[in-house]
Amino acid sequence: MTSSLFRGRPRCATAHIRVRVAHAVVGAFAGAGWLLLPVMTAGGDTPVPASPQPVAGAAAPHQDETSTPDLVLPLVAVGAAGVLAGYGYLRRTRRARTRTTPGVVPAAPPAATPLESERQARAALVLADDCVRGSEEELSFVRELFGEQRTEPFIRALLAARTELSAAFAIWRRYEAGVPGDAGAGRQALVGVIGRCAEAGRRLDAEAAELDQLRALEQGVGEALAVAERRFRELTARTAAAQHTAAGLREWYALSAGAAVAGHVEQAKDRLVFATSRLNETRQAADSGDMARAVRQLRAAEGGVFQAGVLVGGVERLAAELAEAAALVPAALTGGEAEIAEARKNGGRTSLATGELHARLAHADGVLAAVRAELTRGPYDPLDALRRVARAVERLEVGRSGAVAAAALLVARGQVGVAEDFVAVHRGAVGAEARAVLAEAVRVLEPAGGGRADEADRLAGQARDLAERDVRAHGSPWAEAAGQAVGLPGAVLGGILLTEEPEAGPPVSFGGPGTRGRRRLPEPAEAAEPAEPAEPAGPPPGGPRAGRD
Repeated sequence: MTSSLFRGRPRCATAHIRVRVAHAVVGAFAGAGWLLLPVMTAGGDTPVPASPQPVAGAAAPHQDETSTPDLVLPLVAVGAAGVLAGYGYLRRTRRARTRTTPGVVPAAPPAATPLESERQARAALVLADDCVRGSEEELSFVRELFGEQRTEPFIRALLAARTELSAAFAIWRRYEAGVPGDAGAGRQALVGVIGRCAEAGRRLDAEAAELDQLRALEQGVGEALAVAERRFRELTARTAAAQHTAAGLREWYALSAGAAVAGHVEQAKDRLVFATSRLNETRQAADSGDMARAVRQLRAAEGGVFQAGVLVGGVERLAAELAEAAALVPAALTGGEAEIAEARKNGGRTSLATGELHARLAHADGVLAAVRAELTRGPYDPLDALRRVARAVERLEVGRSGAVAAAALLVARGQVGVAEDFVAVHRGAVGAEARAVLAEAVRVLEPAGGGRADEADRLAGQARDLAERDVRAHGSPWAEAAGQAVGLPGAVLGGILLTEEPEAGPPVSFGGPGTRGRRRLPEPAEAAEPAEPAEPAGPPPGGPRAGRD
């Protein structure tokens, strides 16, 4: 049976209208009868005159006196019935148009199409991920200045936001894989993604005001500026060392070994140049008393310093991982040979057919022989060598332990780190798909996610490829502005600035969608002035995020 909520006008509404119409008809008939009653009774009660003259003279005045009230009262009754019927009709019509109770349900707005819901979910994932990453940038400077104890509430909020974001990415990945298959459950999954992202932003927004109160930048930026300048000087020295390290990687290893950090040093220099100009602007604004501008420039400078640290740290980490991998390759080869021998000995206990097992054993032998030849021939890529050994042994389905398992874990961690760094410094152009795949790689690498190193390595490589595709498609639409605002294209590409305005605004800051791009902190002197128009949490149409969802 179809509910009245879905049929529009219910039966009771029609019944009410019929009752009112019936009342009006009955009233009309009653009035008409009352109107005709005196006419009908006048002819029957008049006596027959014995003499025409006297009776006529006496009867005429009597008829004139009694006919007037008999006609007025029926007319009044008929008019009252008509007024009541009209009032009931108008009242019923007005209630039908404005009613919000189940009696008459107004037309519901059209539901969002699946395509629109997916677009909203992608945008929510990108925004929440940007909020988490931007909050981490500012919080790193706050922790350095105030210590772990005083920043504990903000650390907890950031961890809670990350947890919500991870859950949102996990739901999105299952939705993309077609789980659940039911259309209604799929819509609920998208609602869950959007809700989790909103909760992540709410956790950060709730602590933004308290963090501003702790920093008290509107009262002075001296201490915060000193921390940023100290980290800037340290990074300047590390960048010069990283340049020599990157050059050494090209000499010591194969070209593919250092491909993951190609261009990192140049990008780090660009971020430092941007940070230099913003630090100078911060000091000048503070000296002139323009604290709102000083705060904006300081936050932009902190973002540039932080991302320069990410880029330089990527070069340093890769150099350490390559050295560790080179030391592990001989042990991994030995462990691989032992597992190949185990597979030959217990081949009947695997799920592989005999022919398939022999083919995989031959492939594993060939991989190990090729790696040994590379070791003796000259420069090679240690991480790639470990990856090939681990994958060849994994296909034998005999399990891994010892050096081979350690090799797989080292490779996976390195690949995840490379993808994380790339997304962090290019988040102004990276879309939801790459971020979701990266989040899945992080999840499966953790012990709670199964500790599947091979799967994490594969997913991280896929995430890096997707992110690079997004960056290539995005390009650098602000190249012409580089001469007017130093480092502006890189800052917008890195998500440090939320728009391409040369005046560094609004820079990213700790907080969710409602607070991360705040232009200024509240100042007592400006309390009576009109507030500036609110800036959007993301760039305007055609800005750095246009078309990447």
